[in-house]
Amino acid sequence: MTQTSENVTWLTQEAYNKLKDELEHLTGPARTEIAAKIAAAREEGDLRENGGYHAAKEEQGKQELRVRQLTQLLENAQVGEAPTSTDGAVAPGMVVTIAFDGDEDDTLEFLLASREYASADIETYSPQSPLGAGVIGHKVGEDAEYELPNGKKASVRIIKAEPYSG
Repeated sequence: MTQTSENVTWLTQEAYNKLKDELEHLTGPARTEIAAKIAAAREEGDLRENGGYHAAKEEQGKQELRVRQLTQLLENAQVGEAPTSTDGAVAPGMVVTIAFDGDEDDTLEFLLASREYASADIETYSPQSPLGAGVIGHKVGEDAEYELPNGKKASVRIIKAEPYSG
């Protein structure tokens, strides 16, 4: 299967292992637990007015959604370390500093990575987000455009792009 840069998610080995462990838990012990909850609630009688049954079924639905998300994410994951050298072009796994409308006083620094790799100490934008997709491939000093939620275009200048050091 060929992967395009749009559907590849960059993950460190640690993040990949953490997500894989979560998937194994959800498809093993967690499925068994929710099935037991549903069975116990079903034995209580009338399912139309059984709050425990409906809550367990809702929990099961959320759990299965997370299983599908994790499965897709792990299938499309590129495992490795953040880029160690760069030609100045923005790529996933990098900390990027941008200036809005070229105004060096109005800047934003963020990690370009999946939300599963999000760090508490730096804002994280997905490569698939409008801003992330707009800056990928652009080099330091270049201008890039992305679409705002209202449909208008915003312009940013790439100030800095450095490999994320964790």
